[in-house]
Amino acid sequence: MTVQCPTPNHEDEVVLLGHGAGGRLTGELLDRLVLPALGGTPGPLEDAALLPGHPDLVMSTDSFVVSPLFFPGGDIGSLAVHGTVNDLAMRGARPLALSVSLIIEEGLELAELRAVMDSLGKAALEAGVPVVTGDTKVVGRGAADRLFVNTTGVGQRHPSLSPSAASARPGDAVLLSGPIGLHGTTVLSTRERLGFESDIASDTRPLHRLVETLAPLGAAVHVLRDPTRGGLAAALNEIARDSSVAVEIEENAVPVPEAVASACDLLGLDPLIVANEGCMVVFVDASAAEEALTCLRSLPEGAQAVRIGEVLEQGPGGRVTLRTLVGARRIVDMPLGEQLPRIC
Repeated sequence: MTVQCPTPNHEDEVVLLGHGAGGRLTGELLDRLVLPALGGTPGPLEDAALLPGHPDLVMSTDSFVVSPLFFPGGDIGSLAVHGTVNDLAMRGARPLALSVSLIIEEGLELAELRAVMDSLGKAALEAGVPVVTGDTKVVGRGAADRLFVNTTGVGQRHPSLSPSAASARPGDAVLLSGPIGLHGTTVLSTRERLGFESDIASDTRPLHRLVETLAPLGAAVHVLRDPTRGGLAAALNEIARDSSVAVEIEENAVPVPEAVASACDLLGLDPLIVANEGCMVVFVDASAAEEALTCLRSLPEGAQAVRIGEVLEQGPGGRVTLRTLVGARRIVDMPLGEQLPRIC
């Protein structure tokens, strides 16, 4: 008698927090369920999409569920503006307009809501982007956690820039506009009252003006990506996969603030997987690397820009490696799921 193993019943599976973390579980959810249902085509999943028939316009949408609502350096309102503005910027676009939608739990204090909206409005004004439409819904107690914010943005690409996660090339220099790990550790420390928030603050800020400084380099700028969920590790793995290249970074070149390193040591976290909201990765032709660093350092948000690695001339496509302080190499994997939930 032949015994057959039962066929896995995927309908019995449930959504996990990790499915929203930007790592491998997110990719599986998109590939197996979301994209097939929407008729999505194979290819890189960019931070913002080109509008059909209007290649100079890009669009992005994002939802923010960060807990707590307020943290050192920012809050859910400013974070919502910065996150969407930055997603547009990673396609070489300046923001033209935003929509804002609110899902509010019954019982939220009006003073808190007012503080969030004032911060959101201030962030939009400082970024130079108007909020032109939106929506408000209120749900019963327990149906949401205080306040969720969705922002959608439309932007116009700079004519000289056409960055894509699929455009990294062998020999490219890999640049980073600033230190990593500040946002994720700040939010986690505030939520869990770990005490590190007295020494650090979120790096949340808009990056579109920083991208504009790179416009004179034109086609030499190949990839822009802000390492949010999943951190630098996820961003580099996505680029290596979509471009079919091997990327190597230097451990001693990656800027990790001391307070971030201490928090990660205590919590058993790798700073490479901690979320950021105010820095970006730039893949640029090696011949333009120094000029690109000069451009980035010309603005406060890029003052600490550094070169952290390169795209190898040879090597297995889709692989990211880290050259350690002692000269050894280790593979930097795509994060599996959510180690720091609800940080954006």
